[in-house]
Amino acid sequence: MTALSPNYRDAALATLAEAEVDVLVIGGGVVGAGCALDAVTRGLTVGLVEARDFASGTSSRSSKLIHGGLRYLEMLDFGLVREALRERGLILQRLAPHLARPVRFLYPLKHHAWERLYAGLGVTLYDTMAWSHSLPRHRHLTRRGALRACPALRSDSLVGALQYYDGQLDDARHTMFLARTAAAYGAHVVSRAEVVGFLREGERVTGVRVHDLEHDHTFEIRAQQVVNSTGVWTDDTQSLVGERGQFHVRASKGIHLVVPRDRIQSSTGLILRTATSVLFVIPWGRHWIVGTTDTDWSLDKAHPAASSKDIDYLLGEVNKVLSRPLERADVEGVYAGLRPLLSGESESTSKLSREHTVGSPVPGLVVVAGGKYTTYRVMARDAIDACVHGLARSVPRCVTDDVPLLGAEGYPALWNRRGLLAADSGLHVARVEHLLGRYGTLTLELLDLIREDPDLGRPIEGADDYLRAEFVYAAAAEGARHLVDVLTRRTRISIETFDRGTVAARDAAELMGRVLGWTPEQRDREVENYRLRVEAERASQEQQDDETADATRLGAPDVVPLRL
Repeated sequence: MTALSPNYRDAALATLAEAEVDVLVIGGGVVGAGCALDAVTRGLTVGLVEARDFASGTSSRSSKLIHGGLRYLEMLDFGLVREALRERGLILQRLAPHLARPVRFLYPLKHHAWERLYAGLGVTLYDTMAWSHSLPRHRHLTRRGALRACPALRSDSLVGALQYYDGQLDDARHTMFLARTAAAYGAHVVSRAEVVGFLREGERVTGVRVHDLEHDHTFEIRAQQVVNSTGVWTDDTQSLVGERGQFHVRASKGIHLVVPRDRIQSSTGLILRTATSVLFVIPWGRHWIVGTTDTDWSLDKAHPAASSKDIDYLLGEVNKVLSRPLERADVEGVYAGLRPLLSGESESTSKLSREHTVGSPVPGLVVVAGGKYTTYRVMARDAIDACVHGLARSVPRCVTDDVPLLGAEGYPALWNRRGLLAADSGLHVARVEHLLGRYGTLTLELLDLIREDPDLGRPIEGADDYLRAEFVYAAAAEGARHLVDVLTRRTRISIETFDRGTVAARDAAELMGRVLGWTPEQRDREVENYRLRVEAERASQEQQDDETADATRLGAPDVVPLRL
């Protein structure tokens, strides 16, 4: 089983510099990682390079849902909904049952018969279009029944409700697992490696120039086919080729708030209509995620900033239905992400297409853009199909609908043994359940670490939900190179604690440093960089407009600045 260790990274870089690969993927988000897994499981030689950390862009900043998109039914986009529901079932049942789980939602009704009939027909169609019965079907509730499920609702905010189910997963961990699974099948997967140019032979793209940001070294990777899967950076990557793309990507900003679970008394999530879109209140462990917004964004793509106006908007919308309103002081964490939407269909970002497009603007280069998180596998399949066409040789078809991610095989049986695992390891069964929901059967590797060093079985200071072993494992096996990688993506401490992870930072850096060989000066530098990041984010969230918030957020330096 391949671990994304420091030694693995060095070996992968050396291999990519020496030998031509069939397919090189640019971008380590969910679609890029999905492309790498799709290509390598067809028997192709594969490389993947990511300028920052895996899932460091859009793929770590979603609503953490895998869903068909109820609102797309109103747009009569039945094909997209059916496709997404099929993918939801695959993820929940076969591909990543250890990372995904059902989540229940309540949709309050504000009007009597007509709205119940209209919304009920929509949710009935939604359930019917799902390709399997992996989730319970919807139910109609009276106002009393709805208030019993969600006592936090104002009684005058609804006349009844519908209850339905969708799926949830930790997007960043899922993306990392895709990359690690691709590596296990033989792909060469590398983060902190920035593409700074393309190689050409006449009009054909034959590879890329890459700058290894960790060791300040530039080299070339040759490839039969190159896939541009860089999400909101699609147009920027295309500009390096010197060719105009066939389509353009427009960024839409969505922000989310994280509040403690006790601030909203409910046993179910909520979905609420707003004037322009929908608002989710999503259960997330000991927290709620409240989101999202949908506004045009043309500023810094790496660190989209949430403004005070954004935060006030979400609080104002959710407080319309809560009997005990949320206040700014209730907000533990805030995160902002950018949706990569195909431009041209509408002036309003909320109406832009979530369909994806695959094109080949020049020989040797395939571009994939658009889409939504849930349908990443379909996007990857279509992109690699285009690569296969360019390879002009017989290549097996896509098989990723039957390739479980690492940690998935045997997961139900190990979950059933969680009590025995707890007794054997000395951990509380709740701790073992936490590990199983984040690592699946790879939990056994963390339990081995704890067996060798029992101190790693303690919670980390400042973030009681996470064990010290998880920080060692993130650096040793999950490709984490820097403190920010662990506090914001391998764990969610940066949005799940009121201090945004600053208390946990020093212990986390010490544990990571053991694996990565950091000197005391390097540990201090990582901690200070993270502190400055948190300060800049907090300050940006006090600004009233996007421009000022963006400028404030950019006041903190990147831990590893990009070359371009």
